Amino acid sequence: MLATTDTPMAIGAVAPPAPSSRRRVTAIARNTFREAVRDRVLYNLVLFVLVLSVSAIFLGAASASQDAKIIVDLGLSAMLLFGAFIAIFVGVGLVWKEIERRTLYAIFAKPVGRGEFLLGKYLGLCLTLAVNVAVMGAGVTVVLLYVVRGTTPLVAALWPTVALIYLELTILTGVALLFSSFSSPVFSAFASLAVFVIGHFTADLKGFTTLFDAAAARGLLLGLYYALPNLSTFSLVTPAAHGIAPPATYLAGALAYAVAWDVALLAAAALLFARRDFK
Repeated sequence: MLATTDTPMAIGAVAPPAPSSRRRVTAIARNTFREAVRDRVLYNLVLFVLVLSVSAIFLGAASASQDAKIIVDLGLSAMLLFGAFIAIFVGVGLVWKEIERRTLYAIFAKPVGRGEFLLGKYLGLCLTLAVNVAVMGAGVTVVLLYVVRGTTPLVAALWPTVALIYLELTILTGVALLFSSFSSPVFSAFASLAVFVIGHFTADLKGFTTLFDAAAARGLLLGLYYALPNLSTFSLVTPAAHGIAPPATYLAGALAYAVAWDVALLAAAALLFARRDFK
């Protein structure tokens, strides 16, 4: 049964699924979401970010009129950091947990393709991240409105930046799923963290090539520049803290960029996962 369902579904994982395939993907995504929200780590992270946002009131109180800026800066930075940890570490475990518990064999004994399985897992975690990011953003907004005792232009800059952070997290989820589709959890976690860190400096890699005389070093930097996503595209925390919201055209371009990377990462993960031997 695996021979007749796995490979075609894996290759077409990112294409619009047929009605029956869509139901299977939806069921896997729903189960993934339910399993993720039962994980106490998620709740602890959200609670920690909310507490951190509240503590920003006291940090801001020591900085006179800069309190609102500090709340936005600290809240968005914490949201990105802990959202990245959720995307990476939970994303890495999506496949590994099913293998470890041997439930993967029961899933593939049914008419479920490997591509459908990965897509469902991905969508389920993205839904979980959407809920968490929304809760974190609401927490930062409430604290901000409490501090300024009314409305503030910072809110208008806050939520577009929250949306950009979420787009970055969808890419990180795809990265974690890609590595976990063919490697161990430890390697997948470290590799995903490396992509997260380097991705925020991707724009600088091309400029660094002028600092090296060795062709190998320049080739490595250029390779990383073109092979890794430019995550700094989604990191506009500092402008948001100064009340500068990204224009609609920028948001549209960032959305298209994120979708392109999401599709590419899922397609690569599906191809690698289709060739993985679980015996």
